[in-house]
Amino acid sequence: MSVYEIIKKKRDGLELTQKEIRFLIDGFIDGQIPDYQITAFLMAVYFNGMCARECVDLTMAMTDSGDQVDLSAIQGSKVDKHSTGGVGDKTTLVLAPLVAASGGIVAKMTGRELGHTGGTVDKLESIPGLQVELSQEQFIDIVNDIHVSLIAQTASLAPADKRIYALRNVTATVDSIPLIASSIMSKKLAAGTDGIVLDVKTGRGAFTQSYEDALELAKTMVDIGKGAGREVVALITDMEQPLGCAIGNAIEVKEAIDTLRSNGPGDLVELVKELGSDMLLVCGAVSTREKARSIIAENLANHNGLHRLADLILAQEGDSAVLDNTDLLPQPAQKIDVISQASGYVSAIDALEVGLAAKILGAGRKTKDDAIDHSIGIYLKKKIGDKVAVGEPLAVFYSDGDEAKIEQARKKFLAAYTFNLNKIDQPKLIHARVTKGGVEEL
Repeated sequence: MSVYEIIKKKRDGLELTQKEIRFLIDGFIDGQIPDYQITAFLMAVYFNGMCARECVDLTMAMTDSGDQVDLSAIQGSKVDKHSTGGVGDKTTLVLAPLVAASGGIVAKMTGRELGHTGGTVDKLESIPGLQVELSQEQFIDIVNDIHVSLIAQTASLAPADKRIYALRNVTATVDSIPLIASSIMSKKLAAGTDGIVLDVKTGRGAFTQSYEDALELAKTMVDIGKGAGREVVALITDMEQPLGCAIGNAIEVKEAIDTLRSNGPGDLVELVKELGSDMLLVCGAVSTREKARSIIAENLANHNGLHRLADLILAQEGDSAVLDNTDLLPQPAQKIDVISQASGYVSAIDALEVGLAAKILGAGRKTKDDAIDHSIGIYLKKKIGDKVAVGEPLAVFYSDGDEAKIEQARKKFLAAYTFNLNKIDQPKLIHARVTKGGVEEL
């Protein structure tokens, strides 16, 4: 089989066979095919796309490039949840224990910060003592015991994805729907769960900023799941402004705890209820959406989700006292009000710029080897639709006291806000649900 002919075929807009795709991926991993030829293939995919069958074949080739987690020792149907990334997205911290308390089984391997978006692993590591690097046997034992565990994804899952993403990142081929979908789904399929619920973000703070791109990505991933024999549902949700009020690591853990105490921001609560109902349906814990929503709402109100989070923290060697005393989480050196210089109603918040302001303060990494200061973050006091007067605080910076970083972040943050004399409605949070049966506008 000729690499040259395969690249030429895709360059000319023709469909590749399963054997041709497998030949490319296996050859790349084995060192038989050089970077420059895979780069040419990626560029051909970028311009010509892939059909649904090709996307499945590419995903499965990447899935099979490394270890696959065997979760058959876990009793019952396992469900995973994945977000394409956003600003202030602490949903998993609320959702996983809440779904487990509601009859679901959540076995989730999760990641670290990517670009301007936070990582669930980084947030979990804010909790004193909590271990995210567990063996497969420990992971399975915990899920069998309390029906939920959240651990760090291992590098042995879909190694082809890691190497291909490194090439995409330096060859302007990151924003290709088939390549994004296969990247996400190869890791999810290798993680071994029976069903997956996807939170596909759209808006300024998302990787897929247009609704059309988010919809195409969601459809592609659902099709891949169907082709791989997995139950996959995707919600398309808004990321025009940050989710909730907290952006950072420890500060987002606190907001997640508050939410499980029935004191969370409305948008986060709405999203958790919708995703949670899908997760219960996908794993077969309930038979109707109405029943799923009712159970999720009940276990949020009676704090059973919070109790299950306590079980998770203890099972993974963390200090569950943080649930009653969030001051045990990492605390910043300073808390600084960011004062509004305009009056009116908040009409827009550039979520991307807010996320980047948090990174400037020190809430994220500049390079993959940087340490994160878990105490750093931003707490929003005003969101879209809120009335603001000059001199009122728009937010609070959780800072290490570095004045240069504070001023740079302040300028970026203030520029992210737009005001209007007339009141603006909150943006719609949940746009659509995508299943193998089609698209349901919500």
